[in-house]
Amino acid sequence: MFHYDYRTQGTCSQIISFDLDDDVVRNISFMGGCNGNLKAVSTLCDGMTVDQIEGKLKGILCGRRPTSCGDQFARAVREGYNASKDPDYTPEAVDD
Repeated sequence: MFHYDYRTQGTCSQIISFDLDDDVVRNISFMGGCNGNLKAVSTLCDGMTVDQIEGKLKGILCGRRPTSCGDQFARAVREGYNASKDPDYTPEAVDD
């Protein structure tokens, strides 16, 4: 299992944390944002692959913002997957 923390940009949520089992995403949690909606996203996406999450959420916007929590999550899982394959990856400390 590979754990990844992603600092969001342009959304109410601040950090997205999840685990990767190869390309399957598990144990998803959002810090900040719309609590009920993001719990639903976490539950619905648990067990999906990186490609499936990107296919469903990438490009979704929130109001006039150029992104959304879902779009940021799609970016996060791809970045996390790429990091999991990089032998030189060192996780940055994320302040809670």
